[in-house]
Amino acid sequence: MTGKNSGLAPRLIISIIAGIIFGLYVPAGFNRVIITMSSFFGSFLKFITPLMILAFVTMGIADLSQGAGKLLAATAGISYGSMLMVGACAYIVAAALFPHFITPSLLENIGNPEVGMLTSYLDLPIPPLLDVMSAVVFAFVLGLCISSMRGREIHDAVYDVCDEFSQIVNMVLHTVIIPFMPLYICGTVINMTVSGQVFVIFNIFWKVFVTIITLQLAYLVFAFTVGGLISKKNPVFLMKNQISGYLSAAGTQSSAAAIPVNLECADAMGISREIRNFTIPLCSNIHMPGSMITITSCVTAVMMMYKMPYDAGVMVPLILTLGVTMMASPGVPSGSIITALPFLAVVGIPSDGAIASLLTALYITQDSFGTACNVSGDNAVSVVIDTIYRKRVKE
Repeated sequence: MTGKNSGLAPRLIISIIAGIIFGLYVPAGFNRVIITMSSFFGSFLKFITPLMILAFVTMGIADLSQGAGKLLAATAGISYGSMLMVGACAYIVAAALFPHFITPSLLENIGNPEVGMLTSYLDLPIPPLLDVMSAVVFAFVLGLCISSMRGREIHDAVYDVCDEFSQIVNMVLHTVIIPFMPLYICGTVINMTVSGQVFVIFNIFWKVFVTIITLQLAYLVFAFTVGGLISKKNPVFLMKNQISGYLSAAGTQSSAAAIPVNLECADAMGISREIRNFTIPLCSNIHMPGSMITITSCVTAVMMMYKMPYDAGVMVPLILTLGVTMMASPGVPSGSIITALPFLAVVGIPSDGAIASLLTALYITQDSFGTACNVSGDNAVSVVIDTIYRKRVKE
């Protein structure tokens, strides 16, 4: 809907504005054309999602077997623990804070998200080749077998096939999913506007976004403070040297694209070459604390809005699941939310409904800040791993 080379966030913002304008002033017949195209994209997204999970989770597990042994386990363990911690903190803050502005009187203006919406001219269901849980189980079995057997019982052929399959899926993500996501979101916003809910929802979510960004910044201060205490380096020195990495990630919205700049930040922090060359590329794919904060907060807010249960018994399994999911998400714009959508069924949110579309739109609008938090958090982890490595060398 805008230039191909423009960033995803500006295109999404334009799509949201266009969706509101179309929903308010454009005839229903034209809007149904956009909703039809959005519906086609949604069907394709539902089809490709299990394949994305199969491709990325398989390679994520297969690649984790290579190389550094205990340092690899330490990096993965710290990354997973970091995401569980921020997920739990995000939920606690959301559960305590959000009810102050998601009030019962406001909820009276939010009804069933499907009621009053325009329908597509034509439904084109595309059945997935396998369901989400089958994709997850198959990916874990395949990845673990490759990681344990490669170079011993089997050669590189299966690994190479899976690697090339993941590259194919990654190409689909870049050439179809990401470019057409604004159209998908535009259709969602049109229907939200037509049903009379859009202004109430956005009145809630600008406050949610302020909370999310505050939590992300607080996490970075905490992470670099802990890293500074462990490494005996000044946390202010560490954070100052991370600024260019933060800004680069915010601009590219991609953990992978920010790797070169983040390596320079790690060098400026005094992290050894061996460790930064190992941890930065690895963490760009397995450490997503900013995404974890965003998804947990947005899910909690949406569940409050639609009067779904959001107690700890419901949210803890989701946080545990998201921790694993984030470790297998691709380091591309919005890769985390696309990978996480199927697992929202844990809390009763279908991956192809209006609520999931709303969550996707809300996530992408702040993805720049989430990615910047992800990338910056990678160097906080690297500081700790570098300290462990130096102690091992001395011993």
